[in-house]
Amino acid sequence: MNRFTLLLCSGLLLPATLCAEGWKAGAASVVITPSEPLWMAGYGSRTAPAEGKETDLHAKALVLEDASGKRGLILTLDLVGIDRGFATRVTETLAKQHQLPREAIAICTSHTHSGPVVAGNLAPLHYQRLSVEEQGKLDAYADELLGKIGALSTEALGKLAPARVQWGNGKCTFAVNRRENKEPEVPDKRTKGLLAGPSDHDVPVLSVRDPEGTLQAVLFGYACHATVLSGQTWNADYPGYAQIELEKKFPGAVALFWAGCGGDQNPVPRRELPLAQAYGADLAARVGDVLRATMPELAPDLEYAYREIEAPLDVLPTADEIKANEKSTNRFEVARAKYLLRQIEEKGGLAGAYPYPVGIWTLGREIDFVFLGGEVVVDYALRLKRERRGPKTWVAAYSNDVMAYIPSLRVLKEGGYEGGGSNVYYGLPTLWHETIEEVIVKAVHETMTAKP
Repeated sequence: MNRFTLLLCSGLLLPATLCAEGWKAGAASVVITPSEPLWMAGYGSRTAPAEGKETDLHAKALVLEDASGKRGLILTLDLVGIDRGFATRVTETLAKQHQLPREAIAICTSHTHSGPVVAGNLAPLHYQRLSVEEQGKLDAYADELLGKIGALSTEALGKLAPARVQWGNGKCTFAVNRRENKEPEVPDKRTKGLLAGPSDHDVPVLSVRDPEGTLQAVLFGYACHATVLSGQTWNADYPGYAQIELEKKFPGAVALFWAGCGGDQNPVPRRELPLAQAYGADLAARVGDVLRATMPELAPDLEYAYREIEAPLDVLPTADEIKANEKSTNRFEVARAKYLLRQIEEKGGLAGAYPYPVGIWTLGREIDFVFLGGEVVVDYALRLKRERRGPKTWVAAYSNDVMAYIPSLRVLKEGGYEGGGSNVYYGLPTLWHETIEEVIVKAVHETMTAKP
């Protein structure tokens, strides 16, 4: 490119073909809806497997290749989450098939509570009540899913072609801080402008267009639980409806959703199918607003890094204390106790820290795309935006390994479900240590591949 072209590429007004050089991209989608009535993930109140579907569930892949030939692969899954073991199976498969290093792969889950149980995610919540036959069906589904992800990635890589990559940010406001607002009071408080607590209403958007400007893929995020629905049918919830709307609006394009730091954010009101459809349509419309506006072009440069840090736990329980919980009247405490005692038997004890995943992609030397594991509360995204690049810092939670809620120090001290009560369902033996926020934020800064 000449100097004039480079100047144009750094601004907002771009001829359709000037910045097509450099980037290549490819995207693909595959249905991952179970073919039989498996147990559903996310709620311990369910008493039977799924009974049908409202929408299909999908796995989607976006491959980006920069001017130097460096490739990165983002996978999005319409699932409540995956555990570290399944993530390792995925990344090892892709390394073998496509020579992609671990840091070149980001796995994002939408956190829909209307998808199937996968591998060891939320094991004490689900597996404690399943028969051997039912567990076997879930294991078979995980194997099938792994095969589909491998084929999907191959398809996306096979579609690599010259592309223009652009970015933008929109706003969407249906997410509500569920710790600070009682659900029945939300409609009235919203009308009066009295909603309390922090939220993150940004909608980051990455568009991939061919050199002529036709949309090929759109990757977008939002920080809100996918918990509009809680029934017995497969459904990708509001993120699924948003993707459906965008793919209708832009035929031939692949729409991919990632969940932001919505661990303490809910869509309210909820529990009705029309609401999930309405929230999805609202989110899709806000993404559409960004796509119709002038979007800055990203230089064809991709950097990435990945590490697992020792996320510290609080004081561990003794084996005797765990055994005492086997007699609890709370069936989930009993399930966690059995789960932890198996760990002690197999590994000789419990670890005092968790291998927590932190991934960073820097796009075009401008966008810091942070991938954090677990159900991260909104404080992390707001803080990282303040400390890094503001709206150019995108923080995806529910990425690579969903092992527990990740509270900030504020939420940890306040307690409650996100502060530690939920750990029983994930099988963590105790609370996180009070240094958890600082340890994770420090790791993000240290892992950044480009400084502002």
